[in-house]
Amino acid sequence: MRNLLILALFLTCLAACKPSPVQHQEAYVFGTRVEVLVADADEQKGRNAIATVLREFDRLNTAYHAWKPSELTTLNQAMAAGNKHAVTPELAAFITDAQDLAKQGDYLFDPGIGRLIGIWGFQSDEFEPKIPAPATLAAWLQKKPSIADIEISNNVVSSHNTAVSLDFGGYLKGVALDRAAAVLKREGIDNALINIGGNVMALGSKQGRKWKVGIRHPRQPGPLAALELNDGEATGTSGDYQRFFELDGKRYPHLLDPRNAQPVTHTQSLTILIPAGKRSGTLSDALSKPIFIAGSDGWRNMARQLGVEHVLRVDASGKVQVTEKLRQRLETQEAMETIQ
Repeated sequence: MRNLLILALFLTCLAACKPSPVQHQEAYVFGTRVEVLVADADEQKGRNAIATVLREFDRLNTAYHAWKPSELTTLNQAMAAGNKHAVTPELAAFITDAQDLAKQGDYLFDPGIGRLIGIWGFQSDEFEPKIPAPATLAAWLQKKPSIADIEISNNVVSSHNTAVSLDFGGYLKGVALDRAAAVLKREGIDNALINIGGNVMALGSKQGRKWKVGIRHPRQPGPLAALELNDGEATGTSGDYQRFFELDGKRYPHLLDPRNAQPVTHTQSLTILIPAGKRSGTLSDALSKPIFIAGSDGWRNMARQLGVEHVLRVDASGKVQVTEKLRQRLETQEAMETIQ
């Protein structure tokens, strides 16, 4: 009888201790590859939760696409015509939030420069290797369009600058991470990993171990480093290697400096780690941009200004710089300059 009891307890423990299977699905949204991984013993529950997340991604992408008919393009058309336009409370909240984030980063991250993105042709999936006419860039710079030029009152949006055109490409992926986390928790999922084109958020763990992610090397196959994420942490990477064209041996990436209307060429990639919080996903996306654009002379000061303590930067020559706090978390064989 005692042996049967021990066997029963062993089988119960074996069933309870069995690692949760991982459900995994990929999609193409926000102009990039998206993947959602869920570790849950109830496989159908996991798959249903992933489907709910992907539906929310599709909704956000459709509603706020800057270059296909959407609520956002309708607003951009109204502002270009000098007209006021009523928007949904959600879009009004996005604009207000993005304005605050842009101000914090001295407007190096500025979703109001959508027209400049169009001038360079980076709104397309395939880029024509062509530099805009200097006169066209000078005309845009003279108007100095910015998200700061937008005013909102009772969800009615207006802009005194008709050159303002919103593109949430550097903001919405982070928002989607936070939305995904909220959806998964609502669906009873505690352990998951969400990856939206290199912006990653971890929930819980993978079968009792921390989720581990790779930081992509901007010029070589394979990761530059690996990083274990704690529950709720998010990473954001901005790089010159996904959306770019080359002309006469020079690379022109999609990350644009609004101060000179030119692509940023002093940095290959920049990754930040954001601690767990209600907006860690949003911050991981939006805050990497001003630090990236600030460059070799300003990235450390910009990171301090934004309160970002975990940063890894690869400069134009391939030199890797990393803050002390992030260096302590990385698994890598690469030579790195540690920055205090």
